[in-house]
Amino acid sequence: MDINLIDIYNKLLEHYGYQKWWPGETQDEIIIGAILTQSVNWKNVEKAIQNLKRERLCTLKEIHKTPLETIAPLIRPTIYFNRKAEKLKNFAKFIYTEFDGDLDRMFSRDPAELRKKLLVVKGIGEETADSILLYAGNLPFFVIDAYTKRVFSRMGFIEEDSSYAEMQQFFINNLPLDVTLYNDFHAQIVMLAKTYCKKRNPDCGRCPIAIYCQKQYS
Repeated sequence: MDINLIDIYNKLLEHYGYQKWWPGETQDEIIIGAILTQSVNWKNVEKAIQNLKRERLCTLKEIHKTPLETIAPLIRPTIYFNRKAEKLKNFAKFIYTEFDGDLDRMFSRDPAELRKKLLVVKGIGEETADSILLYAGNLPFFVIDAYTKRVFSRMGFIEEDSSYAEMQQFFINNLPLDVTLYNDFHAQIVMLAKTYCKKRNPDCGRCPIAIYCQKQYS
C-alpha cells in the first residue's frame, strides 16, 4: 500500500474537526504543560496548572524564583510531582541562564541546534522537547508519543520497536514541512487513540481511517 499521510490526516480532520492544540493561554503555560504531562492524564495536568495559576506561579519567571518545596505540592495531581517540580526548575533555570528568560530569543535560534540544547536539560526528553518546539515555538518538529506509536504500528506503517528518531523520520519523509499540519495531525492522532484505537479493545469497526489499516484488530 502506498503511504499517503495527507489522505489519512484529511479523514481524521473530517471526522474530528480542527483541534486547536496545544491547550494553553501562553507560551509559558504550554511549556509547563508539556513538562507536566509526562506519563500522566491531561486532566491531572489541568488541575496542576490551575493550582499554579491560583498562586500566580504559572510562568517560567515565577517558577525560576520560587522554591522547589513551594512548587511540588501544587503539582501533586501529576504523578512524580517532586521530580516534575525539579524538571520545571531545571527548564526555567536553562531559559534564564541561556536566554535571559526571553522565549522569543530562544525560539529564534537555529531549530536543530536549539533541540540539541533542550535535550541537555535534565528531565527533557525527545517528546517533551519536540512538544515545546512545535506548540510553544511554532517550529516544525513532529511529536512522537505513545499514541502515535500505537496507531501507526497497528496500521503497519512503522515497527512497534522503532526508535523515536525512526518514527519521526517516517512522518518527515511523508508529509510537507508545515507547522500547522504537524500541530493538528498530532492532535488528531491523539483523538483517534483515545476514541477508537484504544490500548485495549480497539473499535476498528468505527475507526474513520480503517481503510488504511494494514492489520486486523477487530
